[in-house]
Amino acid sequence: MSKETPTVAFPSVEDVVKNPAFPTAVWQLEPHQSGLLPVAAERGGPLNISWEVHGDGPVKLILISGLGFFKTAYQRQTMYFGHVHGSKYSVLVLDNRGMGGSDKPLMRYSTSEMARDILEVADHLGWTSPRQLDICGISMGGMIAQELAYLASDRISSLSLICTAACIENTTSFTENMMNRIAMLLPKSLDRSIQYAAAAIFPPSYLAEPDNAVVPDESVPRCSIPPGGYGKFGSNYERFAAQEITKQRDRNGFTKKGFLLQLIAAGWHHKSPKQLKELSDRVGRERILVLHGTEDRMISTPHGRKLIEYLQPGQGLIMDGLGHAPINERTQWFNALLEAQCSLGEKLSG
Repeated sequence: MSKETPTVAFPSVEDVVKNPAFPTAVWQLEPHQSGLLPVAAERGGPLNISWEVHGDGPVKLILISGLGFFKTAYQRQTMYFGHVHGSKYSVLVLDNRGMGGSDKPLMRYSTSEMARDILEVADHLGWTSPRQLDICGISMGGMIAQELAYLASDRISSLSLICTAACIENTTSFTENMMNRIAMLLPKSLDRSIQYAAAAIFPPSYLAEPDNAVVPDESVPRCSIPPGGYGKFGSNYERFAAQEITKQRDRNGFTKKGFLLQLIAAGWHHKSPKQLKELSDRVGRERILVLHGTEDRMISTPHGRKLIEYLQPGQGLIMDGLGHAPINERTQWFNALLEAQCSLGEKLSG
């Protein structure tokens, strides 16, 4: 069961927008490659997937976003791996069908079909060698990552499943959380929508703390620096709110239809213990990381424990005090963890 979230007063949307840092909340990281790729031609499409590759290094890292998020949700990892260390990594980020710059066709979405979309992008890039792909997925992105690894096990160098689940169980509050968020998507409810999402994703203590983002500066390659530089917010809540406001103001990129279609995909995702054992056998347990937090109010901790039980991964971490977004909460620690996963995959592949 989810714990009760303490009530904390946070700045309104109006106040966040007035913050001088607001226009710089989304970083202008210039990709090395980008495009719109028609996929799923024989799977009900074609539909266009918006993708970017940051960096031109030999390690091929794919970052898969969660429900209702754009590829910019990974901007801290995109900067670190694809820009600061862009000579070592090539980082693929994309908008899953239904979000951002990708198409939003009215059809049944599934995590397996979304995985096939990503594989088509990887094929287009020529990332087709055995044991070449380092896959990291968070939340719904972790569900997609499971499907991708199940479909193309021999192409996986490492697999990192972050704050995700083999299936969403009815005993948790996930469905109720999602339904409430849908009800709050109207512009007049933007304050409530962002506050609710923040409380589900992050521990209250994290939201109240000073902005922990290490923002880009002139030392970061291929990053446009705005006049005055990238600003800092007063709290982690304000930074999250600024990125959410920016996203939800994009009426073409963020739609209720796209959100609902992704929600259906996440809600119906299911990998049985037998399938997960097969996945783990084929990928190699030592190549797999499962990470979950004890303060995750979006996908409860027992889901992570069950993934660890079924997959028996090389690393199964249940982190005390961690919420649903370690990519933001513990950025430097998470980046080092993912870096180690990529190195491990390289070592195991010879």
